[in-house]
Amino acid sequence: MSRRRTLAVVIRVLRQLRHDHRTVALVLLVPPLLLWLVKGIFTEFAFLFDRTSAMMFGLFPFTLIFVVTSIVTLRERTQGTLERLMASPIGRGDLMAGYGIAFLLVAAVQTAITVIVGIGLLGIPHHGPLWIAVAFVLLLALIGIGLGLFLSAFARTEFQAIQFLPAFVLPQILLAGLLVPIDQLPPVLEYIARVLPLTYAFEGLNGNMRDGMGFTDGHMWIYFVVCIVSPIVLLIAGSLTLRRHLD
Repeated sequence: MSRRRTLAVVIRVLRQLRHDHRTVALVLLVPPLLLWLVKGIFTEFAFLFDRTSAMMFGLFPFTLIFVVTSIVTLRERTQGTLERLMASPIGRGDLMAGYGIAFLLVAAVQTAITVIVGIGLLGIPHHGPLWIAVAFVLLLALIGIGLGLFLSAFARTEFQAIQFLPAFVLPQILLAGLLVPIDQLPPVLEYIARVLPLTYAFEGLNGNMRDGMGFTDGHMWIYFVVCIVSPIVLLIAGSLTLRRHLD
């Protein structure tokens, strides 16, 4: 890997996104709008919003960054951009790091907007150190980036890429405690939930925002480790899907 080549990839991806105004609006504006919508729906059921708001705080950025990453990466695969880059001195590591950093920078802006709107304007309950909540939202975004980069290799069209949302993302959401607490799931489903990274991110957000836990409280450090390792594994897996030659 080379810092210069990686930076070149980062700049190229950011320039491409800058000219796609609808995608930028989707990533930056939709998560806070969805939080506002959910709070409005739960106006008469404040206890439900209090139980789920921390998880939704990270869910919407994760979902949207996954969609954008998978589609943008697939577009570059199908248009031959990635193959041309792979034929240059740029290596797999440079590409995956470049894409990951570029989308992570977008996710950082997305997270800042979501935090300002969610906690500052909508009053989402928050009782623990704010940096922990911000870190988990960023890690969720990074998981979404890694998942999008990896799964884009198995799609041939943008429609197929969107199909991965209900196939790989929705099951994680359903099992991660958003609808039913994990310890109340049937044993088989609980075992599955315990190997999904989204579960640990949601538990970390809940522990911090709802229960006021810090980094040294409970299993918080374990949640961090899982959420850090998961995107690294996904990025490595995504790099293995890149081809060094033209078909």
